[in-house]
Amino acid sequence: MTAQHLQSTVTLNNGISMPWFGLGVFKVEEGAELIEAVKQAIAHGYRSIDTAAIYGNESGVGQAIAEALKENNLRREDLFITSKVWNADLGYKETLAAYETTLNKLGLEYLDLYLIHWPKAGKYKGAWKAMEELYKAGSIKAIGVSNFQIHHLEDLMQDAEVKPAINQVEYHPRLTQAPLKAFCEKNGIQLEAWSPLMQGQLLDNPVLTEIATAKGKSVAQIILRWDLQNGVITIPKSTKEKRIVENSSIFDFELSTDEMERISALNEDVRVGPDPDNFDF
Repeated sequence: MTAQHLQSTVTLNNGISMPWFGLGVFKVEEGAELIEAVKQAIAHGYRSIDTAAIYGNESGVGQAIAEALKENNLRREDLFITSKVWNADLGYKETLAAYETTLNKLGLEYLDLYLIHWPKAGKYKGAWKAMEELYKAGSIKAIGVSNFQIHHLEDLMQDAEVKPAINQVEYHPRLTQAPLKAFCEKNGIQLEAWSPLMQGQLLDNPVLTEIATAKGKSVAQIILRWDLQNGVITIPKSTKEKRIVENSSIFDFELSTDEMERISALNEDVRVGPDPDNFDF
């Protein structure tokens, strides 16, 4: 089941294929660096790009996609593009409008995946209804959520006609989210990791360093490989070509069961991002 190469895909619960590995662009500002990073990633074989309305960089991502398609002789359907609706735009009408804005900024005719960014109480069901309509109309290939805990998913699914295809959450060796992961697996919802490298905080971890040395790999590569072997989609962020290539060079080795368990045992339920049960934005 583990991905064999950079363009390996997983089949989501609606039959759509999504790459196991992609590029995240959180906190990358609009401008030349962003455009270059996205283009480098696509040139080096990445096929999945993850952005969000709140990142404020959808226009740059769109420009990079347009240029990369031409330069690499690719078609739009060769790429898998994700964006997310922000909290201020949750609600039925608001989400329909937000989706149009996102598409226009990206310069695309459809999105492969659209996510509710955060489970804002009382707001996400209206947004989901709008997303279900867009999905049924073929404007989005798959719909999902981000930062949803088990109780948020249960609440959403009570009234949902379409089950979320993805739950994108903070996930790394110090936040393994085992109960949530098990719930998602049981319900056919694919887990996806944001901040897989814990914003760099794990790079000098002794256990990870030891495994990396033994494998002749970087700590980042070890963590990203652990994601994939756990059946979790991963989208590490980088703007440097060398790192973009290094992050994706994880298909020529495998972690043993023992190594996987040692990495998972680093869990301390520690977050670097906000708590989905207690955020105020």
